[in-house]
Amino acid sequence: MKNYQKYSKQYFAPSGVTMDWAKKEAIDKPPIWCSVDLRDGNQALIIPMSLEEKLEFFKLLCKVGFKEIEIGFPAASETEYEFCRTLIEKNLIPDDVTIQVLTQSREHIIAKTFEAIDGAKHAVVHLYNSTSVAQREQVFKKSKEEIVEIAKFGANLCNEYKAKAKGKVTFEYSPESFTGTEPEFALEICNEVINIWKPDSDNKVIINLPVTVSHSMPHVYANQVEYMSKNLNCRENVIISLHPHNDRGCAVADSELGLLAGGDRIEGTLFGNGERTGNVDIITLALNMYSQGIDPALDFSNLPAITEVYEKVTRMHVYERQPYSGQLVFAAFSGSHQDAIAKGMKYREGTDKIWNVPYLPIDPTDVGRVYEADVIRINSQSGKGGIGYILETQYKHVLPPKMREAFGYHVKSISDHEHRELMPSEVYDIFVRDFVNVNAPVDVEKAIYKDLDGGILAECTIKYNGVSYVRVSEGNGRLDAVSNAIKDVIGIDYIFDSYTEHDLEGKSSSKAASYVSIKHGAKPFYGVGIDSDIIVSSVKALVSAINIMLSKM
Repeated sequence: MKNYQKYSKQYFAPSGVTMDWAKKEAIDKPPIWCSVDLRDGNQALIIPMSLEEKLEFFKLLCKVGFKEIEIGFPAASETEYEFCRTLIEKNLIPDDVTIQVLTQSREHIIAKTFEAIDGAKHAVVHLYNSTSVAQREQVFKKSKEEIVEIAKFGANLCNEYKAKAKGKVTFEYSPESFTGTEPEFALEICNEVINIWKPDSDNKVIINLPVTVSHSMPHVYANQVEYMSKNLNCRENVIISLHPHNDRGCAVADSELGLLAGGDRIEGTLFGNGERTGNVDIITLALNMYSQGIDPALDFSNLPAITEVYEKVTRMHVYERQPYSGQLVFAAFSGSHQDAIAKGMKYREGTDKIWNVPYLPIDPTDVGRVYEADVIRINSQSGKGGIGYILETQYKHVLPPKMREAFGYHVKSISDHEHRELMPSEVYDIFVRDFVNVNAPVDVEKAIYKDLDGGILAECTIKYNGVSYVRVSEGNGRLDAVSNAIKDVIGIDYIFDSYTEHDLEGKSSSKAASYVSIKHGAKPFYGVGIDSDIIVSSVKALVSAINIMLSKM
């Protein structure tokens, strides 16, 4: 591409890091979660949420299990302020949930912020000012010393207002644009704020290290987190929070490596909604932990319901391939994938084995999805395994392997011709229409059987091309005897190849399904019969195979 020369790294790699975090295999406990959907997520919407929509979303976040929720920037607009007051005055905040509000380091904004949270039992006041080289030089045109003074001014003012507050107030500080800030300067400004707030074990301080703009590979951010974690004042009384944005598509990786490197807390949004390419997707992050056997302490057991509320109030759409949440993430169109999934599911039947189904990192039912509707999707790329899986799991038809293959090709051909996906009900309709109880141009209207020494005699009334014929034939069994009678009527020889049967509902009163294959020359033809009488169903299966053969000649 042209113009690549005008780009260069915008981050600063810290010195003195050991990267001990890289030796850890996995995150072994969930972080403190803080949803910023109602602030960061809301400000990124084309149409911000109304008061009623924010209230509905807040209730959803509480139901999911968030204990810390950033509800807005109360001094930014009347809607933001009113939302905060409504939650407090109407007593809508559960006792175990802490609200969080954002404020710049400006006196009138801090004053308005504390006014907004008056009466809250517990609130986090989140103070920030930007610290990056680009912001200092281009936006604020201030020196490092002046930027530090802005942070110290806000921190001291927060102390003054906290002394007058009725409820418990926790402080959070963000050196905004942290990833574009020299690590030594980020440390200096954070330590200045910590020294003013004087955290202890009962009043810890949150230091938030935002990936306001993602500039580097995830391991660089993790090293920045490690540097801060090892050098912050009062580290034992400081909660390190991570707030990754997704400019490079690395927000989840930034979060996971940042937690390994010393992070204690995550700020993010459901489905990753946020400015530009978004924030870290907390659903993905939490379910990544879940897939490794770690309880994330958030309840995503009904993702379809969560998605429905989210799409309604944000007017955003959850992408079909969004990890865990997307409509198609558990779907398999590929034939080999479908076959492996079907066999994996069969392998697990009646057991409590550790989940290890091919192509499915977690059990779809654990997040409110349904195997039959979600896992196997039929189009021209599908295979016999997936198509057979649908017939077996949804319609109780266990096709013989060779017939399953033939039917699979038949369905794929229809999907390819129509250039669309076929729903399970359509697959079943094709099965019934083209393979089951096919009774023209040949049909056995009546059959009477008599036992012979070593065989069966069948007297059959056979309709062929609208004309009825009576034939008496012998065979080594009822089906063989009927088959010989039909051959005599149609004047075509074929080989009776195979026969299987089963009941459709697992009880003696259920209908029987019979499967017959015949060969004319080297080519096989398959038919299915369904009837409450197993003998009748077997004859119908044979007749279906013969009629399918005749239609191809």
